[in-house]
Amino acid sequence: MAAPEATKESKSAIETAIDSAKETCESGSAGACATAWDEVEELSASAADKKQAKSTQDPLDAYCDDNPEADECRVYED
Repeated sequence: MAAPEATKESKSAIETAIDSAKETCESGSAGACATAWDEVEELSASAADKKQAKSTQDPLDAYCDDNPEADECRVYED
């Protein structure tokens, strides 16, 4: 069940970065504000990439990862 925990951690990191960016923009310079929002964007993109990579796995591959001895997962070499 590591995936839901990782998702919660990434959501928490994004939320923390958003709060930090808001505070930075209220009290900091325009450059610091842009840098803070860049960090939020990078965290969001990373989370989206991880989610997409997870969802593109073939169900048979996932099954064979869990059950390599199954008949459906045999690999015959010439």
